[in-house]
Amino acid sequence: MSGTTLAGARERRVRTGGIELCVAELGEAGRPTVVLVHGYPDSKEVWSEVAERLAAHFHVVLYDVRGHGRSGAPVPLRGGFTLEKLTDDFLAVVDAVSPDRPVHLVGHDWGSVQGWEFATVKRTEGRIASFTSMSGPSLDHFGHWIKKRMTRPTPRRAAQLLGQGVKSWYVYMLHTPVLPELAWRGPLGKRWPRMLERVEKVPAGSGYPTASLPSDAAHGAWLYRDNVRSRLRRPRTDAYAHVPVQLITPTGDAFLSERLYDELELWAPQLLRRTLPAKHWIPRTRPDQLASWIGEFVTAQEEPGPAPERSGAGKYADRFGGQLVLVTGAASGIGRATAFAFAEAGARVVAVDRDAEGAARTADMARLLGAPAAWGECVDVSDEQAMEKLAARVAAEHGVVDVLVNNAGIGLSGSFLDTTTEDWKKVLDVNLWGVIHGCRVFGRQMAERGQGGHIVNTASAAAYLPSRTLPAYSTSKAAVLMLSECLRAELAPKSIGVSAICPGIVNTNITATARFAGVDEAEEKRRQQRSSRLYGLRNFPPEKVADAILEAVVRNEAVVPVTPESKGARWMSRFTPGVLRALARLEPRL
Repeated sequence: MSGTTLAGARERRVRTGGIELCVAELGEAGRPTVVLVHGYPDSKEVWSEVAERLAAHFHVVLYDVRGHGRSGAPVPLRGGFTLEKLTDDFLAVVDAVSPDRPVHLVGHDWGSVQGWEFATVKRTEGRIASFTSMSGPSLDHFGHWIKKRMTRPTPRRAAQLLGQGVKSWYVYMLHTPVLPELAWRGPLGKRWPRMLERVEKVPAGSGYPTASLPSDAAHGAWLYRDNVRSRLRRPRTDAYAHVPVQLITPTGDAFLSERLYDELELWAPQLLRRTLPAKHWIPRTRPDQLASWIGEFVTAQEEPGPAPERSGAGKYADRFGGQLVLVTGAASGIGRATAFAFAEAGARVVAVDRDAEGAARTADMARLLGAPAAWGECVDVSDEQAMEKLAARVAAEHGVVDVLVNNAGIGLSGSFLDTTTEDWKKVLDVNLWGVIHGCRVFGRQMAERGQGGHIVNTASAAAYLPSRTLPAYSTSKAAVLMLSECLRAELAPKSIGVSAICPGIVNTNITATARFAGVDEAEEKRRQQRSSRLYGLRNFPPEKVADAILEAVVRNEAVVPVTPESKGARWMSRFTPGVLRALARLEPRL
């Protein structure tokens, strides 16, 4: 056996069922205990980055499952990996590391499959305080899921069954004799680390996977052989969770369908759902987010008194809860509505605007709407150094931003010949350079963190709708649209999505502050008032744009026209551009 120990961990051996398990501990023993159980074909080192983050607040325990890493393997292997024996191992570890206090269980992949067994059998009652599951269903729940779709088929259920059957191709392979062992001890074991880097975007190095991978994977094949067929054929009917459960579902999991967890509330009445835009190996690709959610869930269970209400109850609370979102131009209009929408979804919000009081008011209201925390920042987005300082300050005090919304913008109307160089500079500094600065400083932080993220840039229908009266504004927004498309291509390999939002006529105060080139102050004021009345009559609320922004992040959409006129103009720009050019010659009366 070989493997890599966790830096700073205290190691002990726990004997159970004729074998010794290698157990590692981090953090102070007097704090709540969090037990992390790894999956297949991993060892406990898959959790190293999550464990290090949790150790600042909890007593963290990791152990190599029997036959993996530095733990012993049963002899013979056949029959040595049943869920009953794995439960014996878990209880032996728990009794050793936390004899007088229940533990908080966290499982990934087969660690989660085991965790569902631990959280539903009677002999573990009182020994588990909570369970966080990711990328691994209960085999009993899975068995009932299959039976329901086979005995009462519908086209949708048949498609779900077929879809999961395709995703489970590896399960059939692992049931074949000898071949999996030969593959893992041969070429597959050598190529696996590179495959994880290329396909799953798992960062290279850092002691994972360990040198014991070939033998771990060969032994671990018996997890499937000893349990899958028997449990799917005869699933338990009493597999109800006796602890609160947090389910974290990566939406890009290549091995498990999200539909597997439909109606899970029937089996886990105290269920909290989370979704994460990531692939299967989230302990390695999204350790920050996992540590945050695990810590929040454990703390909620440990606090005395009634269970605290979950922060945020919006439509996408399972997706954005606890994430850090920064919105520029957040003192009013679309920016403020977007900050509020993310707050309602339980995100932490940084409201940025050059209007300090307005940014502070947005942050105050965001906390009332459900944000677990919110901060107001006074920054001019056109100031490169100020944006760099903001990014450094936010990262140091709150962490790397998960979602960036570059929304700050100003309006300018007037013909090209009436638009001065200074006018052009003001519009481009805010509308284009502000977006560039935001993408550069926060996008770089996302890329360096290596855990994905999303950037939203507010463009406009004017980006693809030519007008003789909006040359500067339209040019700035068209540049934002193209910048977004280019960034989307560049950042996709880093799991960072980029969306361009293109609203049409929205009832915000941008018309009250927009400038009109080539006219005197009195005429400019008159046109501002008239434009505000027209936008008010249109009365398309900024809240609908905010909803579109959240949906764009969830769906990772590239270009999102909002409002009917924006959608119509987008269609015409692609299929009837000549008509748009003809309309551009018309001069609106203001």
